Amino acid sequence: MVTTSATGLSFASIQRRTETEEVFLQKLAHEWKRAERSRRPLLLVLFERREGNSTQLASVAEVLAPASRETDIWGWFEQNTTLGAIFCELGIAPVEEARRVILTKIEAQLLQAGMKDIACSAYVLPARFASQDDHGAEDLSDIFCSLEANEKRMQQAIKRIGDIAGASFLLALFFPVFLAIAIAVKCTSRGPVFFRQIRVGRYGKHFTFLKFRSMRAGNDPSIHEAYCRQLIEGKAAQEKDKDGKPIFKMTGDPRITPVGSFLRKTSLDELPQLWNVLRGEMSLVGPRPPIPYEVSCYDLWHKRRVLEVKPGMTGLWQVKGRSRTTFDEMVRLDLRYARKWSLWLDLRILLETPFAVLKGAH
Repeated sequence: MVTTSATGLSFASIQRRTETEEVFLQKLAHEWKRAERSRRPLLLVLFERREGNSTQLASVAEVLAPASRETDIWGWFEQNTTLGAIFCELGIAPVEEARRVILTKIEAQLLQAGMKDIACSAYVLPARFASQDDHGAEDLSDIFCSLEANEKRMQQAIKRIGDIAGASFLLALFFPVFLAIAIAVKCTSRGPVFFRQIRVGRYGKHFTFLKFRSMRAGNDPSIHEAYCRQLIEGKAAQEKDKDGKPIFKMTGDPRITPVGSFLRKTSLDELPQLWNVLRGEMSLVGPRPPIPYEVSCYDLWHKRRVLEVKPGMTGLWQVKGRSRTTFDEMVRLDLRYARKWSLWLDLRILLETPFAVLKGAH
């Protein structure tokens, strides 16, 4: 006999929607991104057996059918071990109140059905919408960030091999150029040859980013920090290029040396990042790695650019937009790259990069 809920949803349809672990986690990642962009959090409820086998978990969806909506998603968070339910669109009630009400109703129905051995926990996602006491939501974030990468493991492995081979070849090819630049930097201004800076990599991990130094040593970074904040907020003053077209970058920066100005125009200051590629901190192709104080100004959806793919030396923004796009447009290009990533797209970007550099140098 088929049970029908108050919403007209039959248990049979719930059974069909009890997804496998792989499908459920993919849907969870999708709904998490949607909640992040819409600012309407979701609730993830996980069900586990306190002791004994987990066969009883399979009937939890049937027990909770009367309280389920057609939009709720059921599936295995961990196959045959942890059952999950995604409650989207929590409504206008305060998120913690909605979390408490839903969890109370679930626990009451489980108790009424004699399922005392089922333990359930609820997480508000994205984590920023949760209270400070809800530490579990943040612990789950790595799962969502890694899902899309897992779908293309073979291609990711090939990409990494290509990064190692490409970076090794370019380091050997440009070794004379490295020496020439190092001598020019050292002879024209005081300070080290290389500029080291902490940048934010994938999943928010910090790493030491290398460039040839293009500024005077000991300069004040607050100038760039203030500009970044204005750019991210859309308040930065638009500069003009020689053709009168707007550009979104600092011009006439007094901290840059004459040699540094040439290195920046030709992007030769970026060559030491090949070492970051060899170390696995960056890729040849990917979004530009931001500085921590930039990330502190990010809106929630901006942060996806440092979650979904590894940062790179060149990317879609460098060949399509460069300094002629707003910050939001740059982020959209980075997210478009992450969404449509393929080995063929990487190859196209690498082939277009020299032309983009030459065009930007004039």
